[in-house]
Amino acid sequence: MTLSTRSTPILTGVRDWIDQFDVILCDIWGVLHDGLTAHPGAADALRRFRQGGGTVVLVSNAPRPAISVVPHLDQLGVPRWAWDGAVTSGDVTRAMLEERADEPYVWLGPDRDEPLFEGLAAKRVAFEEASLLVCTGLLHDEYETPEHYAGMLAEARARSMTFLCANPDLVVERGGELVYCAGALADAYQALGGEAVYAGKPHGPIYEAALGVAASLRRERTPESRVLAIGDALRTDVAGAHLIGCASLFVARGIHTHELGIADRPLHEEGLAKLLSSAPVRPTAAIDKLVW
Repeated sequence: MTLSTRSTPILTGVRDWIDQFDVILCDIWGVLHDGLTAHPGAADALRRFRQGGGTVVLVSNAPRPAISVVPHLDQLGVPRWAWDGAVTSGDVTRAMLEERADEPYVWLGPDRDEPLFEGLAAKRVAFEEASLLVCTGLLHDEYETPEHYAGMLAEARARSMTFLCANPDLVVERGGELVYCAGALADAYQALGGEAVYAGKPHGPIYEAALGVAASLRRERTPESRVLAIGDALRTDVAGAHLIGCASLFVARGIHTHELGIADRPLHEEGLAKLLSSAPVRPTAAIDKLVW
């Protein structure tokens, strides 16, 4: 069943709509799980798409290599039969650091992101010696906000450091709560007049990598008209799809749940229309949760 909200239909399932695509670029956090619990219906929908000949590449702003994200998906109960390949902003960050191997960097982020830097030639130094500030997130995102880092960011700006953002998300949902991500610190740094570069969605490098993975798996390049990006964030997933010229499916029950007014009810036309009224780009379609 499909409802119409101006130019953005609301789907109740993707079964009768998704066969127009050959490749799905699927967000992880907010679509396949909420940080604590897997969404079985989403994995089942991707499995059915793959059974019909489609290819699924997970595209995540996780600031860790894809190889280290997979065990976490296993722990949450996201089955491997739901996807074919994966690319993270951590992978792209590693490539950027290799290109900047002559620039000493300092790392800001929680210990869990340490795998990002394993085996890199780039030199990690103390803050006072660095020209590059690599941020994977807040040290204690369960209670900290960007304001906690105002002094550090001001000092970095005074030293003209480049801010390399390994996760452009502003916030992410964790068990129904929103926590700040590295993108919020990058925004604060740019507000000070600092230079920030981004490794993940909605920026081009991560999509180039993901489409490259899909081309390798399918042994041919898929036209953007046959590619669908799925995600729960207008600012990253939908905007990124618009950037590369592919369709997008907006999953509403994620970081925009409360803005949409759907905490205790299904996605509805009024809430979606209100949210999209101020959005710079609109998704091709919307759905409450990804289901077949």
